[in-house]
Amino acid sequence: MLFAGIDIGSLTAEAVVLSDGQILGSEIISVLPHPLDSAKEVLGRLCSRHGIKPEDICYTVSTGYGREKLQAEGLAQENISEISCHGLGAWTLCPEARTVIDIGGQDAKVIKIGAAGELENFVMNDKCAAGTGHFLEVMSRTLGVSLEELGPLSLGSRKPVEMSNRCTIYVETEVIHYLQRGVSKKDVAAGINRAMAERVLALARRVNPEREVMLTGGVAKNVAVKNELERMLNVKVVHAPVDPQIIGAFGAALFARRKAGAG
Repeated sequence: MLFAGIDIGSLTAEAVVLSDGQILGSEIISVLPHPLDSAKEVLGRLCSRHGIKPEDICYTVSTGYGREKLQAEGLAQENISEISCHGLGAWTLCPEARTVIDIGGQDAKVIKIGAAGELENFVMNDKCAAGTGHFLEVMSRTLGVSLEELGPLSLGSRKPVEMSNRCTIYVETEVIHYLQRGVSKKDVAAGINRAMAERVLALARRVNPEREVMLTGGVAKNVAVKNELERMLNVKVVHAPVDPQIIGAFGAALFARRKAGAG
């Protein structure tokens, strides 16, 4: 039997299909203006790529910003919060993980999970762009590099700059100022990634993270942010055996399998 999870975020949409409890396929797209269109597109691409008929999917769970609309329109049988989905997805991939840090495009969450993958506590930042993927997008654009280059670029830094402001707009001004002074892009990139980690650190301290931590979401692919968080929190960041950006959709698919009584 096939089960699907669809995660509609602020910047990207992800879909995962499970077969016999294993990931049969996954897909990531940039979101379209309407959540329903995003869901149809991302699941349609996944089905087409793997030769799946949508009607062959037994149960679908939606999560993310557009989750209620997907259920209301019949694209999902149920919707579950992205906090629970990221928690279950991370725990299933790495049972020793007890803390999940999910950094998305417009928010960041720190989630504590129990020994059976159940949600114990969480904190969330959705009031400010600082500490989110959007912050890194703005900074990489200002720096003149791609988002994918921002992490590796900063690894060559010997003297990371300090960002004195918390607001994204003011940090952008600081980046421009450093570049005008002739500071190397490596050192500016390192300062940007360190500032990002510091914002997440403040959030994580509110739930007293355990030593085994898993990063999920698109920012988990930034090696410099990961390294900074390991150092600041004095924890081991566990490597996800799948693309960290699909873990929310993976968790939603696991819930779909449970709801259908298959696991």
